[in-house]
Amino acid sequence: MTIALFSDSYLPTKSGIVTVVVQLQEQLKKMGHKVILVTVETTDEYETYDPDIYRTKSVALGLGTDQFLSIPAMHPLIKYLKSNKVDIIHCHTEFGLGKAGLRAAKILKIPAICTTHTMWTDFYKYYLAFGKLISPKIINGIMKKYYGKFNSLIGVSTKARNYFKQPGMLPDIPSVIIPNAIDKEKFQKTHISDEEKQALRKSYGIKPDETMLLFVGRIGEEKRVLELMQVCQNVIKKNPKIKMVFVGNGPAYEDMLKKGEQEIKAKSIIFTGFIEWTKVSEYYESADIFVTTSLSEMHSMTILEAQLSGLPIIVRRDESYLDSVFEGVNGYLTDSEEEMEKKILELAGDKEKIEAFGQKSLEITKRFSIETHVKKTIKVYEEVIKAYPGRIDDLAVMKEIEDY
Repeated sequence: MTIALFSDSYLPTKSGIVTVVVQLQEQLKKMGHKVILVTVETTDEYETYDPDIYRTKSVALGLGTDQFLSIPAMHPLIKYLKSNKVDIIHCHTEFGLGKAGLRAAKILKIPAICTTHTMWTDFYKYYLAFGKLISPKIINGIMKKYYGKFNSLIGVSTKARNYFKQPGMLPDIPSVIIPNAIDKEKFQKTHISDEEKQALRKSYGIKPDETMLLFVGRIGEEKRVLELMQVCQNVIKKNPKIKMVFVGNGPAYEDMLKKGEQEIKAKSIIFTGFIEWTKVSEYYESADIFVTTSLSEMHSMTILEAQLSGLPIIVRRDESYLDSVFEGVNGYLTDSEEEMEKKILELAGDKEKIEAFGQKSLEITKRFSIETHVKKTIKVYEEVIKAYPGRIDDLAVMKEIEDY
């Protein structure tokens, strides 16, 4: 079949959504399907001609992000989609390209589905003008109107589906849970040696007998990075042999540098800034424990990356982590920052438990293979196309896909 993916997040931007889209694009092609991508223009230096990628003129969103937005001209887009004989449209965005995908599906009389990647009720207050004055009910209404037009939804976690199934949202829209996955071969083409790990740690002043905590991701308020900084400051006061490394950049970066000025000077809290995705795995492999206080995830790709690197995970309890972090098995789900501090201090002093938890993390990643993810997605495509112009009304079919 021919699938059109619509996304305003794509290379060279690095994000969880970009990783999902790139992996899906590549794996679908490997399985013999034709895949075209409708996405934004970014930088002239990066883009090369590809007949299967349709780039639309866009503008930078700003607001401390590297996101681009586009409202494409429909006539040439429809012409392009017709020429490729598209069978189904799969959107990965709520913005202009997502709406264009819905319009195109209606014009071409083909189904459209959408993967819900973002919990916007957790994000909007940080990125909309006067966002903190806007009621979550207004955001829910906007999401309901947009997502209600799709033939089916893919939720990346129980948290994602429960949000849309709640009364007043979209309980009748067919939906299926397909967790995010990671392409192991692509993420970790090679492993670094113990000597290379120690060299990376040494470059940041981290000694072999010290515990390296790691956060990878967007340095933004919605990730609760300021709360994580406070946790780390408290932990380091009690155990100076603990070091914290933040990998990434974002709108809260400067605030974090000010808040951690004393610890940064002492080299107990380290900020790397932006690191190329091809190099990020080296930081995971060199660390001892992955930590995050974020409560705004749908299904965190960085958690999967950390697990694939054999790291224990310590998080704040949230539905999005319930299929990947298991209490006392490969990490801890904590109910407060104070409890998180205790668990970090406890685990940092137990090298055997760090090793055991890390091994369990590796085992858990087998549930999130990219092959299984794509096979389930293809099954959704097939069932949605079969039911079109109606919607899948057989819950057993959706359950079968989840259990596939």
